[in-house]
Amino acid sequence: MTTLEILQRAKAATATLAMLTTEKKNAALLAMADALEAAIPAILEANEVDMALAKDSISSVMLDRLALTESRIEAMAEGIRQVAALPDPVGRVLEESTRADGLCICKVSVPVGVVAIIYESRPNVTSDAAALAVKSGNVCVLRGGKEAYRSAAAIVTALRQGLADAGLTPNMVNLIEDTTRQSANELMRADAYVDMLIPRGGAGLIRACVENATVPCIQTGTGICHIYVDKAADIDRALAIVDNAKMSRPSVCNACEVCLVHEAIAPTFLPRLKARLCEGREQTAELRLDEKAAAVIQGTPAGEQDFDTEFLDYILAIRVVADVEEAIAHIAAHSTHHSEAIITADEATAARFTAAVDSAAVYVNASTRFTDGGEFGLGCEMGISTQKLHARGPMGLAELTTYKYIITGEGHIR
Repeated sequence: MTTLEILQRAKAATATLAMLTTEKKNAALLAMADALEAAIPAILEANEVDMALAKDSISSVMLDRLALTESRIEAMAEGIRQVAALPDPVGRVLEESTRADGLCICKVSVPVGVVAIIYESRPNVTSDAAALAVKSGNVCVLRGGKEAYRSAAAIVTALRQGLADAGLTPNMVNLIEDTTRQSANELMRADAYVDMLIPRGGAGLIRACVENATVPCIQTGTGICHIYVDKAADIDRALAIVDNAKMSRPSVCNACEVCLVHEAIAPTFLPRLKARLCEGREQTAELRLDEKAAAVIQGTPAGEQDFDTEFLDYILAIRVVADVEEAIAHIAAHSTHHSEAIITADEATAARFTAAVDSAAVYVNASTRFTDGGEFGLGCEMGISTQKLHARGPMGLAELTTYKYIITGEGHIR
């Protein structure tokens, strides 16, 4: 089926989904979760093919993003059930007022319509996006990367079966069959069909959508996340946080890519950080050091682009700074406005950092890895918005709604 045909059937399904009661949407989600679990053998078989074809073309870290297991699919199904248990974001009265003449003005949340998502090799995004779309009354159009197409297709087949089992049109969840750039370009310019476009992927994908899209586009995903270790930091705490933020899952957008270290603590902290990340463990990190850091520990000299790169790998760029103000200035110059953290016991310094750093999520004494819809209590997320208009940070159900005004009168005229 062509991209245009898929968009046409998606648009046709919007009125039906927008009118569904909370009970019917929840029943559909539970049926989708059951169908996903029932399709585990077929999904794993499709994923094995994707993995075999991709193993020589993408890194081991990216292969981990692509890989599915029975437990991962079960977790995807559980994520759908968690979304079903969340409050319905549609129909909420956001504001209400009555004028002196009796005219009632009510601001009510409503679905966006057709939400298109362009994403790369993360099959779990398929079920997360579909669940959030259905619960928020939106029709979703998914366009995955070629590396994960078979996995995504098997997942979507199961989800559409779940919708059918619930007595609803499967066209509430759609997958673009064309994985070439042509289909991505079509989505970016499908003004008659797409109400919101959400790209989830690397800097190249985000830039292409922002530069070429004529439909409303949400910038998400790219995460050059920083951790600043202040002179008043608890070193043991800082080591644990940097370790978690860099090493627990480096392929995700909330992983730390840059560590900034106060010069007063660098001689003590950096040798211990190197020992923690680079010695005595199965997977070690490569440290890319500025001149001041290289004077303290050995590592790879930082190149010109290392402080502007989302590595998505076991690589950490390190810079030694004079104080919190230099750390703030560095973040302002190099951040993608995703997630930043300060490790300090000084409350005034922490307050200065959180006030001055302009990112969607700013942490004090905690890992950047918490920037996630599930961790924020949203069930899951459609993406991490790094812009300021409409949505910022993890995009859950509320961020997939807009609003309209309903005005009730008794023959009022102006």
